[in-house]
Amino acid sequence: MNYFPKYFLNKSVLLYFLALIAVTFLYFRYAMDVVWFLFGLTEVVGFFYFSNTLTKKWSEISPKRFIRKVFYTALLLRIVWVVFSYFFYMSMTGKPFEFGAADVLFYDEIAKYGSHLIAQGNFNFYEELGKYAGDLAFSDLGYPVYLSFIYYITGNSILIARLLKAILAAWTCVLVYKFAVRNFGESTARIAAVFCMLMPNLIYYCGLHLKETEMVFLTMAAMERTDNLIRANKYVFKNLYIPILLVGLIFLFRTVLGAAVLFGFITTLFFSSSRILKFSNRVIITSWVILALAFFLGGNISNEVQDVWARRTTNQKETLEWRSEAKGGNPYARFASSAVFAPAIFIIPIPTMVNIEGQENQQLLHGGNFVKEIMAFFLILAFLVIIDTGKWRDFTLPGVYLLSYLLIIAFSAFAQSERFHLPIIPFFLMFAAYGVTHVTKPTKNYFIWYMIIIFVVIIAWNWFKLSGRGLI
Repeated sequence: MNYFPKYFLNKSVLLYFLALIAVTFLYFRYAMDVVWFLFGLTEVVGFFYFSNTLTKKWSEISPKRFIRKVFYTALLLRIVWVVFSYFFYMSMTGKPFEFGAADVLFYDEIAKYGSHLIAQGNFNFYEELGKYAGDLAFSDLGYPVYLSFIYYITGNSILIARLLKAILAAWTCVLVYKFAVRNFGESTARIAAVFCMLMPNLIYYCGLHLKETEMVFLTMAAMERTDNLIRANKYVFKNLYIPILLVGLIFLFRTVLGAAVLFGFITTLFFSSSRILKFSNRVIITSWVILALAFFLGGNISNEVQDVWARRTTNQKETLEWRSEAKGGNPYARFASSAVFAPAIFIIPIPTMVNIEGQENQQLLHGGNFVKEIMAFFLILAFLVIIDTGKWRDFTLPGVYLLSYLLIIAFSAFAQSERFHLPIIPFFLMFAAYGVTHVTKPTKNYFIWYMIIIFVVIIAWNWFKLSGRGLI
C-alpha cells in the first residue's frame, strides 16, 4: 500500500460526524459555536481527503519533484493560516494572539527587550533576560533569544516572525521525508511527509507566538542529521558536530525533549542493527558522543535535567490537585495520574467538542486532535508489525525517541496538554504511515472496533469535561 486508502478516509470522516452530532445532541445546552464546527470540519475533512488524493497522486513522481511539491504546498498552507489567524485573532480578541494568551505575551514582551539589548550591543542574554523576567531557566533561553534577533531585524514584526515559522514548518515536512525514507522506505516516507504537510496541529502553531514550531524543526533536524551520521560510511567533522550541536540547541528550548533525543541517539548506538551501524563506526561515534556529552551536559543543562526528573511526579500530583480546586477547574482532575495517562498516551488529548468558557483554543483544534486519534490506530498497527517481524532494531532511533518522550509526559503534569505532544507528532505520523503501508483486509475489521471505542471515549470525555464542572 503506497497511499492512504479511501476506505479509511470515508470511515474516519463518518466517525467524526457521528461523534460531533452525538456530543451536540447529548449536551445541546453546551454546543460549540458554529465557528468551531467550521474549523473542525476543515481540519478533519481536509486532512483525510487530501491524504488520500495526494498520496495517490504523488506516489509515482520523482523524489526531487515530490520534495518540491511537499515543501511548497506545506508552505502555502501555513502562510494562508498565518495571515488568516493573525486577523482572525485580531477580530476575536483585539490582539494578534490566541484566546487566553499567556506565554505568548511573555515571549513578545521579552523579545522586544532582547531586541533593545541587541541594538545596544549587549549580548549577555542569560543574565539580562533573566533579570528582566525575574526567573529564566536555561531551557527558556533559546526562543526569547531567537525571537529577539527576529524582532531586531524586522522592527518587532509579529507577522514576519510567524511567516518564518511557516518556512521552518514546511522545511520540517521535507526533513520528515528524508528521515523516513532511510528508516521506513520510499512509500512510508511519502505518506508520512503528506501527513505532516496536512496535520492541523502542525499548521496551527505557525499562527501562534509559542516556541513549538521552532522546537519541532530543531528536533526533526537533529534526528535527521543523527540518522545521517549513524548510516554514513565516511565521517567528516561537519557530520560529527552538527547533530550534537542541534541536540545542544534543543536543551535551550525544553530540557526533557533534549534528554529524549539524546537518549534515542545513545540507545541507537548500542542496539541498532549491525546492517545499519557497523561495529567500527559504532566505536567511533560512541567515543565522539561521550566527549560531546562531557562538554554539553555540564553546568546548567545537567542541573536542569536532574531537577526535572526530581520534580516530575510531585509536579503531576500538585498540578492535578490545583486544577481540581482552581476556579473553573475540574474536580475530577485529582483522580487522574500516570496510571490513567500511560495506557491512553497514544490517543490523548481527546477532542473537546463542547462549549466550555476559557477553552476556545481546544475547541478550535478539536478536529486536529480527532485526526491524531485516528492516526493512533495505524501507529499501533505499525508497532505490532515491527514486533511480529522482529525488526525492531531497524527502528531504534525513531522508536526510542517517540516512546521515551511519551513516557516522560505521561508521568508529567502535561499528559493531556496537546501542546506538549507536538514534538513527537512527526515521528508519530511516520509510524502511522508505516502502519498504512501494512494494511490488510482484516485491518478493516479491527478499524471498525477501534472506531466504536473512540466514539465511546469522545462521548465520555466531553461528559467528564462538563460533569466535572457541575454543568450537567
